[in-house]
Order: sequence, then C-alpha cells, then structure tokens
Amino acid sequence: MQSKISFNKPFQVGKELDYIAELIRSGNLGSDGRFTQACARLLEERFAINKVLLMPSATAALEMAALLCDLEPGDEVIMPSFTFSSTANAVIRCGAVPVFADIRPDTLNLDESLIEAAITPRTRAIVPVHYAGVGCEMDAIMRLAEARGLRVIEDAAQGVNAFYGGKALGSIGHLGAYSFHYTKNYLCGEGGALTVNAPDLMERAEIIRDKGTNRKQFLRGEVDKYTWVDVGVSCAPSEIVCAFLYAQLEAMEAITRRRREIYDLYYNHLEPLAREGWLTLPTIPDRCESNYHLFYILLPTAAARDGLMAHLQAQGIQAVFHYVPLHASPFGKRFGERRLPVTDELSARLLRLPFFNDITDDEQMDVVGQVAAFLKQAPAHMRRQPLVFAAGQPEESAP
Repeated sequence: MQSKISFNKPFQVGKELDYIAELIRSGNLGSDGRFTQACARLLEERFAINKVLLMPSATAALEMAALLCDLEPGDEVIMPSFTFSSTANAVIRCGAVPVFADIRPDTLNLDESLIEAAITPRTRAIVPVHYAGVGCEMDAIMRLAEARGLRVIEDAAQGVNAFYGGKALGSIGHLGAYSFHYTKNYLCGEGGALTVNAPDLMERAEIIRDKGTNRKQFLRGEVDKYTWVDVGVSCAPSEIVCAFLYAQLEAMEAITRRRREIYDLYYNHLEPLAREGWLTLPTIPDRCESNYHLFYILLPTAAARDGLMAHLQAQGIQAVFHYVPLHASPFGKRFGERRLPVTDELSARLLRLPFFNDITDDEQMDVVGQVAAFLKQAPAHMRRQPLVFAAGQPEESAP
C-alpha cells in the first residue's frame, strides 16, 4: 500500500530558490564561486576547522582523505563494519585493506577498547564512524593514534553540527568527511565536504581536489603560473548545489532545534515501552551533543524487528533497518572472516523510525501507537529478552 507516513522527506527552509535564482542571474556558474566559498567559510568558522573543501559527496571526501593518507596496496585501515560501503571503498580504491572492528552496544560506534588489538605493522589509519550524529570516543582514539603514528579520518557523514567534548565532529581527526545528501540534516540533494585539520595536509588537499594542479596558489598570487604537480581528482561541486546548501547551513540551528523536538517526542513516548523491556532506546553519552540525525529502536529479537517492520508497512508507515554489516556482505567477506558479535546482533534488531523536519506530532504518535500495539500482542518467540553485552562479547540472558 502507499505510505501515509514516509521514512524521509527532503525539505526547504526558504531561501534556497532565491539563492539559485540570484546565482543564475549573475552568470557566474563556475565551480568554487561565491556560494561554495560561503559554505566553506561558514563551516570552518562555526566548527573551528582549518580548511573545509566542498565536495560532490561524502564518498568523494573519504576517497580524497584516503589519497591524502598515502595509502598503498597492503596497508590496513581499522573501521567498524556497521557503516556504509563508502567507508571501506575509499581505502580499497587505494589497494589498502579494511580491518573491521566491533562496535559499542550503547552508541553503535566503533569500540575504542578494541582498536589497539587490531593494529598490526601494516596499520596506517583509523576511521571512526559517528553513527546517528553521536560522537565516538575521540579522546581515546586520538591518544592511541598519536602513540602509534596513525592518521584518523572521521566519517562524520551523519555528524554535521554534532559535538564531542565541545569539539565539532569532523574537527578532531586529521581529516573528516561530511554529507549533505538529501537524507541528511542539512541537504542539497547530493553533496559533501572534506575537513582538513592537520596543517601538513592542507596545501596538498587543495592540489589533489584541483586535478593535481596548484591553481589555487596561482589564483592567490602565490605562484606566477599553475601546473600539474601531484595526483589529482575533479571534486568541486556545482555552484548551484552550493547555493541551495548555503540556505540550509544558514538555518542550521533552527533545523537542529526542530530535529531535537522530533527526537524527544519519540523518546518520551516510547520510554514506557523501554521500561517494560519491549525495546531499547538510543544512548547519547554525557560528552556528546547530538545533531539528532535519526531515531532508532532496538527490538528484543531479529524476529520482533522484522515483524514490527512488516506491521508498520501494512499500516502505511515506512520504517527501515540500517546497514547490512560490511564484514557479512558478499564483497566484505573477501577481506577475511571476522567474528563481530555486537555488530551482528544489534544490526539484526535495529529499526529506524520515520524522521523528517515536517513530520507532525500526530504522525509521530501514530507511529508510537502502532509500535506499542504490535509489541503488546507479539507472539512469545518475539519477546525474548535482549542479549546482554559485556566487554564486547554477548551472553544470553534468561529467556
């Protein structure tokens, strides 16, 4: 049946079309124009990032970050398996090998306590993925990376305008990636950004992005002509896309406030079900300030998750699971068999609820009501208590 409550709906804040019309009237449609530069400045200043380079996607940003880390065939990069394929593809394209590590059961982020055991003489980098706009334990990760001489690439595709310890996600590692895909908090259809925090990578990042030339230095008057000086890619986004994005970024705080309202309504009205043991709600640690990118629940069993998803679909409500873990995917298995019990267990029990700026309170309460109605009449085999995790290992609790 046709959905009455969609999982996601892109939105406008008001000035997007005005800025696009202004740009077209100006006739300056080339890349890296006024709006691209304005987006970069806004992000740099708000998030205290040394350099932001707008990109066509977060995927492109991750691929550029891998190039900047000089990854070579056989090098290893530690990352969670609970992420999108782009995280791994970025290192594979350089010939490097993704080494999948397990996640924390509270935040579903890379378990920082398991990283050191995964390091080998071939390890070159760590890629923490900030799931749902909640930061990884970046202090511990950065300490370990510094001690072992490793680069850190923050996959902050879901983490724009979220913070850890008062620092913006994407501003902590040596490099980072943002997404402005139409499913994200601040959107332009397709778009992203590379964040460059390591001073020694700033100049080369500009060169690689500009097809391997020192054109930016030429435009600033730093050299008398520009030429090909390094490997390069063509990763400047359309100026029209950035005009749309700038309107969204200007409204960043208003968008975040609205998303928190949506998150809080779900949380508050589902909390009684959580207290009764029907489901588990998301966790935001004290040191983290979320951007409320999404809202998920963890069901007691995989059967309960699948049953609830089918029930909601029958009621015209789109609710979806998230990643199939990369280590369990057909391509991921090429990089070796790994036992990641937390990832395997929680990915099978996770359900994402409809979440978009224009969702109404009535629509949210309809979702909550249908979740409660299904769970309270669920068959016995769907009611088993969740697994209890300790030190990254699962133990069966009493049925």
